[in-house]
Amino acid sequence: MNFDLSGELTALRRRVREFMDTRVLPRESEIVSQDRVRDDHSLLALQAEARSEGLWTPHLPTELGGLGLGITGMCVLFREMGRSPVGARIFNCDAPDQGNMDLLLRVGSEAQKARYLAPLAAGEITSAFCMTEPAPGAGADPSNLRSSATPDADSFIIDGHKWYSTGGGDAAFLIVMARTSDDLENGATMFLVDRDAEGVEHVRDVPIMSEPLLTHREAELRFHRVRVGKDAVLGDVGDGFRLAQARLVPARLTHCMRWLGWADRVLEMCKAYVSTRRSFGKELGRHQLVQQMIAENALGIHAGNLMTHHCASMLEAGADKEARPYSSMCKLHVARVLCKTLDDAIQMHGGLGFSDDLPFAQWYRAARAARIADGPDEVHQVVIARDFLLGRLNLLV
Repeated sequence: MNFDLSGELTALRRRVREFMDTRVLPRESEIVSQDRVRDDHSLLALQAEARSEGLWTPHLPTELGGLGLGITGMCVLFREMGRSPVGARIFNCDAPDQGNMDLLLRVGSEAQKARYLAPLAAGEITSAFCMTEPAPGAGADPSNLRSSATPDADSFIIDGHKWYSTGGGDAAFLIVMARTSDDLENGATMFLVDRDAEGVEHVRDVPIMSEPLLTHREAELRFHRVRVGKDAVLGDVGDGFRLAQARLVPARLTHCMRWLGWADRVLEMCKAYVSTRRSFGKELGRHQLVQQMIAENALGIHAGNLMTHHCASMLEAGADKEARPYSSMCKLHVARVLCKTLDDAIQMHGGLGFSDDLPFAQWYRAARAARIADGPDEVHQVVIARDFLLGRLNLLV
């Protein structure tokens, strides 16, 4: 493995870093405040600037307005963008849109790409991915899928109940996972459904631990005999579970990229504070227990960075199946590191860290979802242990 970046990628990373430092971070609180009243004019202004700077949708091919980067290049840029919870949205590569774009690019028909992918890539619309259901439906175990799609002449009739469909309330379209047979492996299918289609009900945005932000509003949706044509099938009938796995493995990794940038920024903020704040006769950074927290978080971030690069290199080489347990290792580790870094940041800053005068408390409430989203810690632990015991996981790569 070679961790040296090309001159072109190094320059691109520098440009994204500068854009974040000089334009995004100074307006971060402004964007968050405006979003509380559903005002997006500052966000849209920064999106226009990112587009004019040639930094728009770096994950997409150039014909769709992107930069045509491979997943290793995405690792480099997404870390920089992830330093702010609003960063990825400004460059149009936030979840769930980024994963939905990649899925449409991979398996969408030309008509589907024209209707859904093109405006999504242009930032004209947003989307949602509807797989998770309230109990006893699909959660960490997708085989519990209850939503159904029944053939009817040249159409399908979708009935179901979804929740935690991020951004579903405002989305222009939804990728809906529904059961088309009882086959355990080939019984699910993905459908492209217009959000305003007859029978699609936005029940509510689920109140959660953190403050909603931009498209990160968790919608509860019901589908009451929603009729879609057979041209709404994404991929082929019965491909749902396979496509979900194909979408989730790189999506977990891109989450890790963004979370690493966020954790790194938090630790840099801690460095600035403990280097100047004096307590018990010396700077906090000279107390060994504070140094221990700094060291553990630095080690965790660096290890997560290496894991992410390794898994990205596997995906770039086409080893998608082999990369699955490594993506679970990345997701498990980086999600925990993000939460620990924020928790320690609050501790190091004391009452100031616990207050809303600093963003750590708000950020922690949002970051805590990282250990549940795209598979809870426990599912990833099972995957890692299973593949290791079966001899499919080489630890000394």
